Formats: sequence, C-alpha cells, structure tokens
Amino acid sequence: MNNAVNTSPGSSRGAVEKALEVLATLSGPGGPHRLADLAQACDLPKPTVHRMLQTFTEAGYALGAGNGRYTVGPRLLGLSAAALTSTRPLRPVLAELQRRSGHTVHYAVRHADRAVYVEKLEPEQAYRLNTRPGGEVPLYCTAVGRAILSRLPEAEVAAVLAAPPAARTAKTLTDPAAIRRELATVDSAGYVVDDEQFEAHVRCLGAPVLDASGAVVGAVSVSGLTFTLQESSFDVLGPLVAEAANRLSAVLAGTALRAVDAR
Repeated sequence: MNNAVNTSPGSSRGAVEKALEVLATLSGPGGPHRLADLAQACDLPKPTVHRMLQTFTEAGYALGAGNGRYTVGPRLLGLSAAALTSTRPLRPVLAELQRRSGHTVHYAVRHADRAVYVEKLEPEQAYRLNTRPGGEVPLYCTAVGRAILSRLPEAEVAAVLAAPPAARTAKTLTDPAAIRRELATVDSAGYVVDDEQFEAHVRCLGAPVLDASGAVVGAVSVSGLTFTLQESSFDVLGPLVAEAANRLSAVLAGTALRAVDAR
C-alpha cells in the first residue's frame, strides 16, 4: 500500500494528520487491512496505529474484521455517502458524456499537488482502468490534473511545478516550460491531453470545471486504453469533454449554459 496522504520524507506530522492518514489508508483498496500493513503504509509504529484503531472502532469509524484486520466502520461509510451527495447533481452530465464518448469518465477535485477522483463511470467492456473514487494522481502529468492547473492562479501553478516532476513513463513531460505549453491548450482547444504521460497504454482528455466566480473547482475527463482511444478521435472527444465541463460548470454555478467552440 502507498501512503494515503502526501508527506515528504522526514516531514513532521501532527497527531491529527497521522490519524487522518491511517483513516485514508484504511479506506483504500485491498481491505480489510492488517494492523502491520497499515503501520507500514503510514510509516508509524504499530502500537500507535493500534491505539488509533481502537479509538476509531469505539467511535464507529473502523471495524474489526478478525485475525488482526480492520475495515471501515459504519460512521465512516455514512460520512462518505453524505459527502457523495454533493456530486449527485453532476452525475447526469457525467453519464451523458460516458454514453456519448463510450469511454470511462472521471470527475476529480484538487488536493494540494494531486487530483482526487470523486466520480468514475465506466462503459460495459472487458477491461477496467486501474482507477477508483478516492484515488489520487499528480496534477502535472494527468488530464484532470492539467485541466485543474490550467485555471489555477500563476503562483499556485509555480508552486506545484517547483518540485522537479518525476517521469512516470517514457512520454512524461518533466520540463515546467513544456508542461505550461500543454496547459495553454485549454485556452485554444478547451481541453488538454494526457497521451501515455501518466500511465503507459492509457490516454485521457480533460477539461476544467469552474464555479460561479470562474475559479476552478475540478475537472472532467474521458480515459481509455490506447487501442480504443486513438489519436484520430481527439478532435471528436475533446469538444465533448469541453462541452461536459461547460455543463458541469453551469450546474455548479446555477447559470445558463455557455457556448463551447467545438471546432
């Protein structure tokens, strides 16, 4: 398991941050989780994690699953369900985009230098992308991430790109100037492309979603394996994603839909 909360090596974490990290890891895939695995993933002593789990269990946020394993508790599940209602108005637009594109659709929001998936709609097909609601991806090399970056204030973009970007694949752009040029495609085309830059054999097209003030609140994307989402389809799928982002922005802002240039 990977650390669920972004921390740099040697960073000082307070008690609340440690507890949140354990909860986030507990909610991750592969559960129920063993105490030792949680401690290792969160880089914490086992006695510390055990005390936290006992507290979480007593409060209903964790549940013992036997043999030293733990899973999410009913109160945490209830909080998750309540939080998901905030994206319910967006689902018809996401579902329509999935139907029209024929590809997997994601909606993501920003957390620090990451994009967090909060919705995922998949077509009926033999393969599944290795993504899930709650999963996190970098801003600099993903379609949803770059879509968000494209509408952030310059100071925040500079802060995200200040740390040397790591190459995830042979195609990953790591030069901040090259990444900025990619961000500018949102201005000209309305969407940005991740062509195997985050994960080999996967392509994504994303567009930013804005609130009533014009501030970016998230991003929508379509994703697929390279043999199904071909470069020749960008001119068709890109405007569909941009249109969906426009509609999502209108839903969030409660305003009339704005026209999207579909050239």
